[in-house]
Parts: sequence; structure tokens; C-alpha cells
Amino acid sequence: MNDQSLLAAKTWIQDNRIEYILAQFVDIHGAAKTKMVPARHLDMITHIGAGFSGYAIWGTGIPRNGGDYYARADLTTLSTLPWLPGYARVASDGYVHGRPHALCSRVLLKSQLARLAERGWSLNTGLEPEFTLLKRDGKGGYVAADEFDQLDKASYDYKGMTRKTNRTFLERVTSAMSAVGADVYQIDHEDASGQYEINYVYSDALTSADRYIFFKMAASFAAEELGMLCSFMPKPFANRAGNGLHFHLSLADAAGVNLMEDKNDKNGYGLSELGYQFLAGILHHAPALTALCAPTVNSYKRLVVGNSLSGATWAPAYIAYGNNRTVLARCPGGRIEWRLADAGANPYLVTAGLIAAGLDGIERKLAVGEKHDDDLYDYTPAQLVAKGIPCVPQHLGEAVDALTADKMMVEALGTDFVAEFARLKRMEWIAYSQHVSHWEMQRYADFF
Repeated sequence: MNDQSLLAAKTWIQDNRIEYILAQFVDIHGAAKTKMVPARHLDMITHIGAGFSGYAIWGTGIPRNGGDYYARADLTTLSTLPWLPGYARVASDGYVHGRPHALCSRVLLKSQLARLAERGWSLNTGLEPEFTLLKRDGKGGYVAADEFDQLDKASYDYKGMTRKTNRTFLERVTSAMSAVGADVYQIDHEDASGQYEINYVYSDALTSADRYIFFKMAASFAAEELGMLCSFMPKPFANRAGNGLHFHLSLADAAGVNLMEDKNDKNGYGLSELGYQFLAGILHHAPALTALCAPTVNSYKRLVVGNSLSGATWAPAYIAYGNNRTVLARCPGGRIEWRLADAGANPYLVTAGLIAAGLDGIERKLAVGEKHDDDLYDYTPAQLVAKGIPCVPQHLGEAVDALTADKMMVEALGTDFVAEFARLKRMEWIAYSQHVSHWEMQRYADFF
């Protein structure tokens, strides 16, 4: 960080009357963590970082008697928090012993972006966050925050989107996103009760990940003020569609030209040879990527094939590509829409994994195989086998095993990171596997 950029940041802080800065990073789960820093101490968090006990943070791999974890500010991300006057937020990288920490997911993403930069490339991503507005039901559970939002086929519902509390929430979040330059261009009611999607413009991959965390911070605050919970749980309701986080991907050269686009593509997808090789890589490594894209036990309730109450479910369970919404990778024209990730995923880790897998496809010139534009939900198991279309892992334990068994992914992401991720996720899977649910009691208590 040079003195000129630090001086510019101080001027910006003065001009915007900032009194406190939230030095923000994410843990391995992608949850925002912060320290509140008086603005006069900007130098400290820029050069040293805001200090944290490393052991107290999920996924750092730092033992109880290990070193501190420092969140070092990236001043290019400095922005106001419209919902907290006088406050700013700055995204930060994790440092340990004065060096970038390999288990920090933002640092990990930057290391993969550096691999692209060596080729003169960058990755642009457009993220499509889905979420559900909930409230407590007074019985220890949750229901849709809007009691009138109960249509069987709720997608694009006018009333559900424009009732006062819902509309106020959406307006506040849309306004807040302008603070980080994220121009919201579409908002809609999704398939499930209380479910929405907000779309904003694409950007370079690191900025996209930073913006998604900012979006979750803004949405959580706006919902709380209105007496709601903005949930990014992948599958809140068993009979309704889950919350996805689709990634639109395109590689660009130094001049900003889309390297994945070829209007002469014989498949009609507008993809270049390079685009198909990247696509082949992410499909080849899809089982391992599932652990990063679907990182909770609840994620796999979303990935089970079957229609929701409205019939409008699009969660991809099959490793295939085509220009339709029942495949893992949709090709809508000159880019790839990766549909596997859910709203609970860490965007830095998902993007890092996609780069690693895509580069493997390019480096090995992998062939992508046959396209599939049919509705794969209509296929029988025998048809899927005949077509050579496999499923993604069907539970978290299986996905973690796939990640640890993928030597290329382990090497690219780092053995220490994969070991720590696998350790935490296996603990989560075991805890879930040992839990006796209400469904089990009702079904089996007097069954035998």
C-alpha cells in the first residue's frame, strides 16, 4: 500500500465524515467478521491489520497457542455503510506472522487470480443471490415473514414483492448496494414463500466476492430493522425451492475482450474453444467442487432431484452442460452459468475452486463431451447411465471425500486449507448424522 493511496483514503474518510471503520474479513464459512476501528487508526489496519485471536475464528488452522490473525485492509474496497451513518467498511486479507495467510479464503482466491494474471487474463463473474425472508413462529421454528405470501406458484408474484414491508426491504438493500458500485438492475420474487433474488452488474471476480459479502451485511441489517430474518440457508422449506447462488463466468484478456466468446460456435452457445476447455475442467472436477459450492448438510436437500410445490425447481444434480436450467453448467451465450453453488457458499472459495478446475481443463485441453438441452429431470436412471450423466455427491460427507481425493484440487487450493476444510466439514457431517430428527421419531418410534 503506497502513501498516495493511504492519503487519498484519509481524504475520503474526512469528506464522508467517517468516524468508524469496520475492518471486515470472512471465516472459512464465508460469514462476515469485523472489528470496529476508529477512523484515526486507518494506518494501523492498513499496514499491520486489525488483530484477532486466530484460534477463535473458524478455519484459520491456528492452534490455541498459535499466533494472532490480522485483517489487513484493502483500501480499494473502502465504502460507506449507508445503513450506519458515520461508518465505513473495508474488506481485508488475513495475515499471520506478517505474511498472507494461505487459509484465508480471500487470499486463496487472489492466489488463483494470480495464475490467470500470469497469462494476461482475468475472470469476470456475475453472482445471482437468492434469499428468504423469515420470522420466528413462536414455537422455535421459522415461517415466511409475509403471512400472505403462500401461493403455490409464487415466482414473479407482484403482491409478494410490493407489500409494504417486503418492498421497503428490497428498496433499502438496492440503495445500499450503490455504495460499492453494484448497480442493481433486476429484482424478483422467486418460487418459494418469502424468497427473492436481486441481480446486480458483473465485475472482476474479487470485487464480485467482496460485493456479495457486502450484500449479505446490508440485507441482514435491513431485515432485522423490519422485524425479519434474511436467511441464506440453502433449503429453508422441504417443499419449496432452495436458495441458489449462480455464478456467471467469463475470461477476459488485458484489453477486456471476452475470451470465452465465439459467435461461430456450432452448438449455438457462443462459446470459444478456450471456453469449452474451461467448461470441461469445471465439469471434470464437479464432485470436488460440490464440497465448496454446497458446503452444509442442508445444501443437499436442495440438490435432490424432484419438483417443488410449484414445479419450478432448477437445482442441478446432474453433471452436464447445455442451454437449459436442469444442468450444472448452463451456456446462455458467450459465458458459463455455474448453477451448483447455493447461498450458503463462501464466494471466495467457490471462485478459487472454479479457476483451479477451469485452468486444469485449459492446460490439459480437456474435451467437454456431449451437450444436453433436454429436461434431465425427466430422464430415468437408466437413461442417465446410457447418456453418461453422473450425479453430484448426494451428501456432505461424500462431497468432502470427493474434494480430498481430487489431487489437482488439493494441490491448487493447498493441502493445509483442504485438510482444515475437510476436518470442519466432517465434524459437521458426523454431528448431523448422529442427530435424531422429528421425522425419524414420527416414522420409526412405533413402526416395528
